Amino acid sequence: MSDTALSVLDLVPVRTGQTSAEAIAASLALAEVADDLGYRRYWFAEHHNMPSVASTTPPVLIAAAATRTSHLRLGSGGVMLPNHAPLIVAEQFAALEAIAPGRIDLGLGRAPGSDPVITQLLRGSGTTSDVEQFPRHVQDIAALLSGDGAALRFTSGGEYTVRATPAATGTPEVWLLGSSDYSAQLAASHGLPYVFANHFSGQGLERALDLYRSGYRPSEEHPEPRTFLTVNAVAAPTQEEAEARALPQLRMMARLRLNQPLAALETVEQAAAAETDAATDEVVQAARSRWFVGTGESVAAEVRAFAERYGVEEVMLSPVAGAYDAEPKDAPTGRAQTLELIAAALRS
Repeated sequence: MSDTALSVLDLVPVRTGQTSAEAIAASLALAEVADDLGYRRYWFAEHHNMPSVASTTPPVLIAAAATRTSHLRLGSGGVMLPNHAPLIVAEQFAALEAIAPGRIDLGLGRAPGSDPVITQLLRGSGTTSDVEQFPRHVQDIAALLSGDGAALRFTSGGEYTVRATPAATGTPEVWLLGSSDYSAQLAASHGLPYVFANHFSGQGLERALDLYRSGYRPSEEHPEPRTFLTVNAVAAPTQEEAEARALPQLRMMARLRLNQPLAALETVEQAAAAETDAATDEVVQAARSRWFVGTGESVAAEVRAFAERYGVEEVMLSPVAGAYDAEPKDAPTGRAQTLELIAAALRS
């Protein structure tokens, strides 16, 4: 593609009037587009009880995408570990590795990816992990995924081995995700690849990368630090269209930041016609200043400059292009256009 590799982060957006089935169909079609265009990886996020987001269960979506793609690395961006028992996570991703050998990434996050009510529901419906035990559970998952498995020692002196799958021929690549100093330092101390959630936070990126790189302790699997960056991006044939397609997600971000009631994503027409206020405008403008929005050529130039500034050779795009009323609900029209235009411009 170019010396800057491109990847995709997908939250499986749901717009007004769109069903979950249609949203997931659109995202699986988008994964096919990314595969055909030569993107490196495609990750699904984990969020719960949000009217505009259908990516509630990354392992299920990864399995579906594996049957529709041939080259992409598929993964989680990320599995929110406090919501899940480490053994279950390890078993799910060991099975995914068996389905798509050599193509699975396991991105792990420490945040719950939900509100306190959902967190309690998750804890009440099955065994989950204590957020304070996150470092140990990361190690446990790595051990469970290995060929040797994890050894439990009884007080009586006996030993019991647990494996995520009976006869693994490969293991998913584990990444730590985060938007804080904590996650950067933990990844460095464990010798793991690390991704800062720049698409969501946008604050503290330079410090997190510095902490990760300067404190990195080489591991057998990863002798050097590995990282890439995430960005929100919209590309269209014209700047005007790109700005219009960016507005629905920008307004959704404002509702989230201002603790306003959430809803399905507006269409482009709905966002353009909606009433606004000073607080919303302020959040929208602040977020827009960090997003890459424009023509394929202008966004590609921003991607190149961004990668060079922070010393990475891969950028993961969250394609946040909204949809027009008349566009099919089961097709990723604006998001596919974003991937296509940026890829084409980076090749030129």
